[in-house]
Amino acid sequence: MTSSTALPANAAPDDTRYRVLTAISLAHFLNDMMQSLILALYPILKGNYHLSFGEIGLLTLTYQCTASLLQPLVGLFTDRKPMPRALALAMAATLIGLLLLAQATTLPGLLLAAALVGTGSAIFHPESSRVARLASGGRHGFAQSLFQLGGNGGTAAGPLLAALIILPGGQHSVAWFALAALLAIIVLWQVGNWYRTHLAAQPTRAPAPVQAPLAAGRTRLALAVLVGLVIGKYTYMASLHSYYTFYLMQHFALDAEAAQLYLFAFLFAAAAGTLLGGPLGDRIGRRSVIWFSILGTIPFALWLPHANLHGTLLLSMAIGFILSSAFSAILVFAQELVPGKVGTISGLFFGLAFGIAGLAAAVLGWLADHWGIVGIYQLSAWLPLSGLIALALPDLRRSGR
Repeated sequence: MTSSTALPANAAPDDTRYRVLTAISLAHFLNDMMQSLILALYPILKGNYHLSFGEIGLLTLTYQCTASLLQPLVGLFTDRKPMPRALALAMAATLIGLLLLAQATTLPGLLLAAALVGTGSAIFHPESSRVARLASGGRHGFAQSLFQLGGNGGTAAGPLLAALIILPGGQHSVAWFALAALLAIIVLWQVGNWYRTHLAAQPTRAPAPVQAPLAAGRTRLALAVLVGLVIGKYTYMASLHSYYTFYLMQHFALDAEAAQLYLFAFLFAAAAGTLLGGPLGDRIGRRSVIWFSILGTIPFALWLPHANLHGTLLLSMAIGFILSSAFSAILVFAQELVPGKVGTISGLFFGLAFGIAGLAAAVLGWLADHWGIVGIYQLSAWLPLSGLIALALPDLRRSGR
């Protein structure tokens, strides 16, 4: 298919370009599905190479921090010079990382593979988030939610595919997922065609400056609150993403395959919640969605370490559904605070999310080696209380300068 037929650039400016949004969401699904294979491999890698929880955390730290450090720089650069072909190149880095991950037999080799996958993510997220906003037709929350739905759906699919393919087939079976990377490259090449055509159709004169909705001091305060919310959210999520399977295996004596299915259920609920946040934010306001998402998680999180196996499943799904609705609203809120800096803001917040998750995973892994995995879950249960700072967010619909 050609870019003109598959991803038309000549639709009315106020139309939501569903084909572009669907394509970028599919690419996000494939990207995050492949990234989640690193986490899904942890039980195999820990057993094969006798890794400690601290070394498992180091793998997550390497992958997440590679992505986090590069993403704001990529976003800052592409705000000045958009790069439509960078999307496909990002997926090529992920492809190489996957092939290395399938063959690596030492911790340095595994860390290099994780770093390559992280580099692909660092390039992919800021530019694809910009494409989602360009194709939103003004429905920015909906577009970001659809984009995030792809990513969360891919993250959810990783453990399921691990249970079906990787755990039975071993580490080398990761190489089969290079086919998904090739498909993503094809999709992103088509998206790049639309993106390049869209940019060429824009006026060559500099756009008129857009006034920020708040005074500079209030903008900085609001951004600081949003950053704090991301730190608290992803520190808590790291305890579930990286160590949920180990918790289930140790605390409830589940085998690795069953634990991966429980992780899939949690991540599937998170993907479903993602679709809620953006459109709801378009309708009732970003702040209300953030309040619901962050504060609504607190009672379920506090209950989780004390629940039986069935309760753990239900509570973790409730946590995933409610908490995941926040990120799209947080991201669009931040973009509205700093108009004209979509790439920079996207790179900053995606990078912050990845970096905090990686750092938290490393710290939690070190603590788990000393306190035990059950103790970590009892400690992490209190983290959502940090979301009380959301009460300080201004309402942009009523704020004036």
